[in-house]
Amino acid sequence: MKTSAAAFIAGLVFGLGLTVSQMIDPSKVLAFLDLFGDWDPTLAFVMIGALAVTSFGYRIVLQRPSPFFATKYLIPTRTDIDVRLVMGATLFGIGWGVAGYCPGPAIAGLGLGAAKTLVFCIAMIAGMGLFHGLDRYVIRRVRQ
Repeated sequence: MKTSAAAFIAGLVFGLGLTVSQMIDPSKVLAFLDLFGDWDPTLAFVMIGALAVTSFGYRIVLQRPSPFFATKYLIPTRTDIDVRLVMGATLFGIGWGVAGYCPGPAIAGLGLGAAKTLVFCIAMIAGMGLFHGLDRYVIRRVRQ
């Protein structure tokens, strides 16, 4: 129960941060990504602030022998760059640039009730399902 409550609170704070910083507004995000047009640099400050808080937070948290709600830290150890990573990052970037949404802000934006946010989330879930199916039945079999 403690883990679920902590996850809920973390998600709520994350969603509120996205909302306050206007990262749930696709037009704001697209203006940030439009480097050669009417560029809006305000989201860069949001990202710099997030990186500063995360860097500081990691230093404090990792000094503890274990997390509050788990037996050990689950920190990624892979450092290789493979085709799946590059393709995934490319598709993510294209989707973010076309729609102005990425998963976190889109889910947070559902609370505003905008139809295009709902359509994006449905398409995102469908895309995840399609990838899961392709990965399971096509890509892994090709590798074998």
